[in-house]
Amino acid sequence: MNKKYFSLAIIFILCVFPIKSLASWAYPFVVWDGYVYVLTDEVVDEVEKEIGHVTKYSDMEGTYSGNFSNVYQKGTKYYSIVGVSTDEAIAVKNDGSYIKANRDVEYAGNKNDILEVESSSTTLIGLVLFILFITILGIYLISKRRK
Repeated sequence: MNKKYFSLAIIFILCVFPIKSLASWAYPFVVWDGYVYVLTDEVVDEVEKEIGHVTKYSDMEGTYSGNFSNVYQKGTKYYSIVGVSTDEAIAVKNDGSYIKANRDVEYAGNKNDILEVESSSTTLIGLVLFILFITILGIYLISKRRK
């Protein structure tokens, strides 16, 4: 009987704390205004104005919200390019120069986050649910022994 409860506890833990993928990204990119912009080796000579900046950085695959990048740190600036629509490309500041990033596909990251909850909050919620589960399981087992 104890094996049954142990198995349920393991299944519950795996559901609450899923194992994250540790794969790396296939190519370098930034996300701006809901779209993925793939970085090129092309240096941009003329930029127009600042249009945004990196709000989240990670070099591991995952789903992130905001102006995300898998290369540039938080705070790296994005610029529009003179004579080029932002629907086509943007420039990313890189150590005093500007690197061209071509627009690719719509970024699905924001669509998958129902509440856009940060991972630390998700972990806290999972921990509270786990403690609640263990408490209920303990109360059930104690009441069953008394009968």
